[in-house]
Amino acid sequence: MASQTSTDYDRTKELKQFDDTKAGVKGLVDAGILNIPKIFIRPAEDLAADELNTAKKNIQVPIIDLSDIGDENRRKEIVNQVRIASAEWGFFQVINHGIPTSVLDEMIQGIRLFNEQDLELKKELYSRDRAKKVIFSSNFDLFTSKTADWRDTLTLSFLDSDPDPSDMPPVCRRSTMEYIKHMKRLGETLFELLSEALGLPPDHLSSIGCCKGSSLHSHYYPPCPQPELTLGVRKHADAGILTLLLQNHISGLQVLHEGQWFDVRPTRGGLVINIGDLLQVLSNDKFKSVKHRAIANCVGPRITVPCFFSGHATLLEKPFGPIKELISESNPPRYKEFLLKDYVAKFLSSSLDNKPPIDYYKL
Repeated sequence: MASQTSTDYDRTKELKQFDDTKAGVKGLVDAGILNIPKIFIRPAEDLAADELNTAKKNIQVPIIDLSDIGDENRRKEIVNQVRIASAEWGFFQVINHGIPTSVLDEMIQGIRLFNEQDLELKKELYSRDRAKKVIFSSNFDLFTSKTADWRDTLTLSFLDSDPDPSDMPPVCRRSTMEYIKHMKRLGETLFELLSEALGLPPDHLSSIGCCKGSSLHSHYYPPCPQPELTLGVRKHADAGILTLLLQNHISGLQVLHEGQWFDVRPTRGGLVINIGDLLQVLSNDKFKSVKHRAIANCVGPRITVPCFFSGHATLLEKPFGPIKELISESNPPRYKEFLLKDYVAKFLSSSLDNKPPIDYYKL
């Protein structure tokens, strides 16, 4: 397929054929393909650039131990680590965060069971209608991106309310509800630490709605017969406020740091935390939202569950910009104020390849 010329290749047709199967990338693997379809193959210039920039294995993204967080001196130490990691890397892993390993394992297992159940049951949830709370799909930007990514996704959105268990797929309902409960609690703790790391009262970020409005995007990356030609997720920065990521034992996540790709290796019981574009805005560039991606693997499935905190629905109509307490003559605002609903509209009408919404508001 890769050898087809541009004259006899109808990309739109191939995209539609793939989408119409409602079987996702796993459907291709189950069909026994040996060569990946052209819609997944990255441009030659991207592949060449990667040859010059292989991931660094020896330097690790900061790992922050949250044990004894109630101790005053220990908490100061943790806040300082969060401040440095958020400013220099935009990424860190947390361990001893209080979520039982069994809850994490069951969440991963639930997503595996969902993806590996009878296809007809999955097809019932396959949709591109973003208004739905529960969607199974492959590549949210399939028809607008330059290249498709090697992954399938179960999206659970509960932006302005607690999720209704009956909305959840039965095969992963219990594990997901339990996981969400723990994510919300950990999110509150992290927003306290991030507030303190900005020199603000612990409740500052939660008081402006950062803890509210979240969604789970459970990604399933089947083994790929030609992983060197595609990606699990293209290079991007997260558009929301904060992301909490659970990953199984298979590596794939890479972070762009000082112009180089660094592997974020899974840590048993650990969760990866990263700053989103909106928190970069709120912090007036004190915290960095950085580009990252996921490579494809010849082994699998790799399973990841990012929980995105994006702010309460009530924030959509309010002006959004750098926190006033962080602005001064010596530190003027780096962004103009904007309406969050306009920002969200820009994100939803775009693809990961396009200009990030945050760039429209830079001063």
